[in-house]
Amino acid sequence: MKNDNSASRRRFLQKIGATSLVAASSPFASLAANDLANQAKAEERILRYEKKISANDKVRIGVIGYGVQGHFDLRTALKVPGVELAAICDLYTGRLENAKEQFGKDLFTTTNYKDILDKSDIDAVLICTHDVWHARIALDALAKGKHVYCEKPMIYKIAEGNPVVVAAKKSGKVFQVGSQRVSSIGYAKAKELLAAGEIGKLNMVNAVYDRQSSIGAWEYTIPKDANAMTTNWDKFIEVTNKMNFDAKKFFWWRAFKEVGTGVAGDLFIHLLSGTHFMTNSKGPESIYSTGQFSYWKDGRNLPDVMSGVMQYPDSPEHPAFQMTLQVNFISGTGGQEIIQLVGSEGVIQVQGNNITLKHSLMPEAPGFGGYDSLFTFSKSMQEEMQKDFDAKWTPEQRKRKTKENIVFKAPAGYDDHLDHFTNFFDAVRIGKQVIEDAEFGFRAAAPALACNESFLSKKIVKWDPVNMKLK
Repeated sequence: MKNDNSASRRRFLQKIGATSLVAASSPFASLAANDLANQAKAEERILRYEKKISANDKVRIGVIGYGVQGHFDLRTALKVPGVELAAICDLYTGRLENAKEQFGKDLFTTTNYKDILDKSDIDAVLICTHDVWHARIALDALAKGKHVYCEKPMIYKIAEGNPVVVAAKKSGKVFQVGSQRVSSIGYAKAKELLAAGEIGKLNMVNAVYDRQSSIGAWEYTIPKDANAMTTNWDKFIEVTNKMNFDAKKFFWWRAFKEVGTGVAGDLFIHLLSGTHFMTNSKGPESIYSTGQFSYWKDGRNLPDVMSGVMQYPDSPEHPAFQMTLQVNFISGTGGQEIIQLVGSEGVIQVQGNNITLKHSLMPEAPGFGGYDSLFTFSKSMQEEMQKDFDAKWTPEQRKRKTKENIVFKAPAGYDDHLDHFTNFFDAVRIGKQVIEDAEFGFRAAAPALACNESFLSKKIVKWDPVNMKLK
């Protein structure tokens, strides 16, 4: 059957060198072929990044949670002109010492995040704490009139999602979740290619995020002075069930369901956020997950190898598709991150900010001969049916049409993390909409957290992606 999108796809290919930007916050253009003749061969195109970063107004920030991600987020945030550090909060005293060593003894530090929220000279906060604290701090920050950058997953429990969404909308403040890939120029290009019908009708997404290292499996170095006093343990467990001090639960927290959300909250969430951005999806309607403890048997109670299967319904945004998710913390691949958008006529492979477009087109004529039942018929029947087939289909109609692969690469030095923070601070300064607001963050977090629920209950979780609630 003839593809209804063929004409629009041809127009798209002819102007691919000056494509419009889907996500206006990340301007780029393709360095395309200079003429249509070059479309006949495989080519590599560099995504030219044209965004200018400028400081319109000073923005003073406070960091709540100064662990690994807190360090990375602050380092990137301070690259945006006009952003100033005003305060840092962490429960572990050693990290506050580290903060003063980095930024000077006069830096305001505290073990109580509310001290930061009470400071009138702070415009925005970066919430980089354990997952279990995200929602409470976000709600308190919004109530105090602060703009919020909240690390993923936005919430620890699905039930926390709607209150955060409501509070963010009511506050009038900027709320952005920290899955930086949604601000990537590579993801914007993949979104554009998918919308242009370059792979036909989407039917499956395969997403993998594997690692092979102890650090990748969250076995972070635990300081020698770690104890209930230096970590403010009693404060830490205010939002959890009461627990005796456990240095692993504080420093390796992602591995424990009492305080973290495992591979689902750490890595499935990236794959879901990216897929939802590229497909404009509101989310799946059914979620099933399974996992095992394969190698990192270090006391964790959330698996180190996990897979999920999600069914996305037919919707105004996209056709029905199935999504598979995989994380393997002892992968012999050495580690990989890839999202494959599979359609009826090709596949878009997303690896970081690099995009590969591969086509595979069916011939117009149906299959006949070869690995077929034809050869099992009588000789006379084979000859008669061959004659009929030859009369109906021309040699050209029997051939697979070919279109060469195209590779899109981000320019050297491109940083989607910086892009994400630039979008956040632009929104704080001029009030423009961010991509990954609280609603987007909830739509990505809920299916990720449902994977843990499915793994633990061994049941399929039903989700209403439109109304954002469990069925």
